[in-house]
Amino acid sequence: MAANQQIVLARDVDATQIPSGIPQRLPAGTIVRLMQALGGSYTVITDVGYMVRIDAKDADALGLVPTAGAASAGLSEFSEDLVWGQLKTVYDPEIPVNVVDLGLIYSCVISPVADGNKIDIRMTMTAPGCGMSDVLKADIQQKLSNLPTVKEVNVEVVFDPPWHPGKMTEGARLKLGLDLESSPFPRY
Repeated sequence: MAANQQIVLARDVDATQIPSGIPQRLPAGTIVRLMQALGGSYTVITDVGYMVRIDAKDADALGLVPTAGAASAGLSEFSEDLVWGQLKTVYDPEIPVNVVDLGLIYSCVISPVADGNKIDIRMTMTAPGCGMSDVLKADIQQKLSNLPTVKEVNVEVVFDPPWHPGKMTEGARLKLGLDLESSPFPRY
């Protein structure tokens, strides 16, 4: 299905308003336009102008087939690369770039615990008042908890140092059309 195509919801569906993070129930028959389908969720604009996020489990309400499962499906060996790969499947619902390439992940510490691993993530948001912080935090916790041998995941949202576009990868800046040469922010 093409982005910005009109869709009529086949059934009631729970959604999350963007950027406030407020839960909302969309009734069957609501007209929406698909804006992005990344990281196992769908960002749509409702017929009254709200931008909302719909989980992959509700893809059928959009007339879509759910996206493939977690990148770790079938993998049995835990690694730091596997953790970073999962983090790259988490997307800001307003921006078609994953949280790693956006520069939102400030640290990822993996520690051994009894019979497995503990992962501590420090991350930020593009804006301090972003209501989607709990949603993105929960996405990260869920996706990392599903990795083999992971026993505990802690995600802390911090705002020091503040995020700025210079924290994005060069690829993310190019995808978003940001001019790398005239940017006042350093490249990381």
